[in-house]
Amino acid sequence: MITTIMTIDKSDLRSHETGMSFVKLDKRDIAVLSILSREGRIAKSALADKVHLSPTACGERLARLEAAGIITGYQAHIALRRIAPHVTVFVQAELGNHRAEAFQRFEAVIAQHDEIVQCWALGGGFDYLLQVVTRDIDSYQRLMDALLDQQAGLTRYFTYVVTKSVKSAPLPLSLLLPEDES
Repeated sequence: MITTIMTIDKSDLRSHETGMSFVKLDKRDIAVLSILSREGRIAKSALADKVHLSPTACGERLARLEAAGIITGYQAHIALRRIAPHVTVFVQAELGNHRAEAFQRFEAVIAQHDEIVQCWALGGGFDYLLQVVTRDIDSYQRLMDALLDQQAGLTRYFTYVVTKSVKSAPLPLSLLLPEDES
């Protein structure tokens, strides 16, 4: 059985609802973003060469993308397996109450735990999908017990232990361009 999970950011939905406009990007903007998502430490001059712009024009484009909140930061990808033993767990979480206050409470509690590295609110069969990275299964269970003790509203959860990473890739940004521009 194949289950498809589609990611739609609520802020993206709100922008449609409120009439807020998206930042218009052209092929070069997408090229800049694509290269940065794979090579975050690339020198600005090398980036300019790759997207066929002068260093000044490329720098201005970067500044515009940062000011618009499209580029929100730069980070390194860490090979945690080379540093320490760990386990990655995905957790489907269901809340007992579906009022706005319950979601806000749960999200506030989740934000307090560094081991929870990603958390997505979902529409469908369960309320949240969490990605947890911790030392071992025992520490994972202590985290879940703490969530239950903190009365975060969690009534049921399902644990999926990652046995190996199969694929990790940058976002397919070129797919966001209209077909006539790709």
